[in-house]
Amino acid sequence: MKRFPNVEQYQASASYAQMGEHRIAYWTAQDAAAIENGEPWVLLIHGFPSAAWDWHNQWHVLRQKYRLVCLDLLGFGLSDKPNKHDYSLLEQADILETLMAQLQIKRCHILAHDYGDSVAQELLTRHYEKRLNLSIQSVCYLNGGLFADCHRPLLTQKLLKSPLGPVLARFMSQSSLHRSFAKIFGPNSQPDAAHIAILYALLEWKQGKRALPHLLKYIDERKTQASRWISAMQHTSLPQCFINGVHDPISGQHMLKQFENLLPHAQTYALQVGHYPQLEAPKVVTQLYQTFLRSLR
Repeated sequence: MKRFPNVEQYQASASYAQMGEHRIAYWTAQDAAAIENGEPWVLLIHGFPSAAWDWHNQWHVLRQKYRLVCLDLLGFGLSDKPNKHDYSLLEQADILETLMAQLQIKRCHILAHDYGDSVAQELLTRHYEKRLNLSIQSVCYLNGGLFADCHRPLLTQKLLKSPLGPVLARFMSQSSLHRSFAKIFGPNSQPDAAHIAILYALLEWKQGKRALPHLLKYIDERKTQASRWISAMQHTSLPQCFINGVHDPISGQHMLKQFENLLPHAQTYALQVGHYPQLEAPKVVTQLYQTFLRSLR
């Protein structure tokens, strides 16, 4: 994955995997040094409503040391976006498990954000339940609804999830997306207009706005799976880490506090940014993640 000034170049660099009726976009990086040293894979899982592009800053640095894989989840980015599909976090985990098997990746670390946190929790839980055909080495979460009772969705998300959702999604614009992101970014790390332009273009790809109300089912699914996921997080022997932007109104300081209460032995980092630490403080996030990985050796 290169530094993308536009969606066309992002698209040109993608590979595609067929998952049943749907085509999924993905990217890998295997630099010679990482292969020669037998470095592990890092799986990067993006959040809602964006795409793997969120990780472009980390990608450039981490690929120098590790083998990397990421994808646009079903309904996001360049992947297929079936309308009125019964989207599920469990289905997304199935897709990831299948993709990793197709790529013959047998073990990996996971770096996840937002919606991707929930997919990572499902994968970790399957690993704990010994029914995952993939060996997870560690999980690092960025801001996301790790604990459903602490998640504070925006009014926009609540409305999109309501019966009004399909109508509201149709009228969503680049300007309204920018306003929504401004509310969840930190006061001193506001979103760049160029970032918003790319994310909006990816959101519109394949009429993706239509899928948003259906994707938001994940808010209820988190509640359904909460006890199972939390139990696995508390009882697994896998190293876990939480990098949290504390100015995030959705999953900021309050989510970090709950994480520290429930997983007191896990590593945590508090950053003075908002919901998208990987975009708001890219160098710091990359350094902290590398520190976390080095601590596992």
